[in-house]
Order: sequence, then C-alpha cells, then structure tokens
Amino acid sequence: KGNGMIGNIYSMGLALQALQATRKFYAPRKWDCAQAFSVVSSHDYQQPMAIAQVLPALVGRSYLDVAGLDCSATKDVSPSRQLLLSPTLGTHGVPRASILVHYSITNTLQGKHFQYSTTVTVPSGSMLLQVLEVAAEKNPQIFSFETEMTSWGPMVVSIHGLAASTDDRTYWQFLSAGDALDKGGGLEEEGETGLGSPCPSLIHPSAAGVGSYKPHDGEHIQAVFSTY
Repeated sequence: KGNGMIGNIYSMGLALQALQATRKFYAPRKWDCAQAFSVVSSHDYQQPMAIAQVLPALVGRSYLDVAGLDCSATKDVSPSRQLLLSPTLGTHGVPRASILVHYSITNTLQGKHFQYSTTVTVPSGSMLLQVLEVAAEKNPQIFSFETEMTSWGPMVVSIHGLAASTDDRTYWQFLSAGDALDKGGGLEEEGETGLGSPCPSLIHPSAAGVGSYKPHDGEHIQAVFSTY
C-alpha cells in the first residue's frame, strides 16, 4: 500500500515471514522491511494467533525454521512452570464504571428484512461479545446469536436466526456509526476488511474480533448482514 502495510494488519505476520524466508529468491530487489516492521510494532495485537504469526518475523525467523530447531537443549525444562498472572485492573472488589452501548442488527439482504435496536449497560472495558450477550439476555427472541470458536477467538456466525454462509458469501459485519471496525479497537483503514468479514482462504482474524474489540461509552455498534 506504500505505507509498509501488506494486505491488512492481520496478514502482516505471515507476509513478513514469507518475505524473509524467500529473500534469496527476489534479490537483488529490495523491499522496505523497516517500514513494514514499523507498521507491526506500532499495532497493539491482542489475539494470540496474530501474535504467534508476528513474533517469528520480528526475530528474523519463519515457521519453516521449526524443522531445524534443536529441542534437546530444553528437554530438562519442567513443563509445569507457569507464570503467575498479574491481577487485572478493576478486580479485588473495585467495581468498574458502567457504560452504555447502542446495538442494532440489520438485514436488508436475504429473506425477510429486519432492523432492531437496543441499548445495553456493560462494565467499562467489556468486549463486544459481552454487549451481544447482554442484548440476547435482554431480548432473546430478537438478539439471539451463535458463535463458533476459531484459532482467532469466537466468531459470530448467526444473529436473529440468520446464519452466515460461505456458499452465499454472506457474513455479519460489525460497524461503529457506519464505519467498519477492526478487532483491535479502532476504525479500519481504507481498503481493509472490517470486523466480522471472512477471508476466502482462511478465517480472517477480524471475524473473531467480538472477543477482543472494546466498545466505548455511547458507541453505536451495528451488525449488518453483508456479502463479500
């Protein structure tokens, strides 16, 4: 894209790995790796899968290097060692402030068209998934939804009984005030796929973004049945 981005922010990890692993095949042509790494290092990755794809590239490695690893050096390390998790801010009996999130679902694409809206209250810092859960508890006949667990986290596959379909190339896209969301908490850059959008070749990370996107107070989240 001219700014170091290769595809979108979630395809960067594998793209950087591929470029490093095949660099001898495109020499002496050069690519601006510093610019690409700047894009990656400035993004706040939250999903373990995205982090696992970016980390090898950051140390000049790729998944292809796994075949040559010598695991004997770590055979005596106890697998039972675990890091103690730091307490999360807002725990220990200290209640988090509540926020209001406006949530609507819209289908003008398939079958009987519908549009419903509601406002829910959730603790500050809640993920979008919790907004959907509260809305479904409040009015299950309208805001019921289903998810599937993927390597990128939970993915919304159905809302109000209307399921996404790879055959029809349909999915539930999530937006904020009409602008597509990315799963990291901000608006998508032009040309990127929005939260909820699938990738033809793999489950796009942003399809699982309901488990990592944090709405802010007063935000209007829209779930729109769309095509890709």
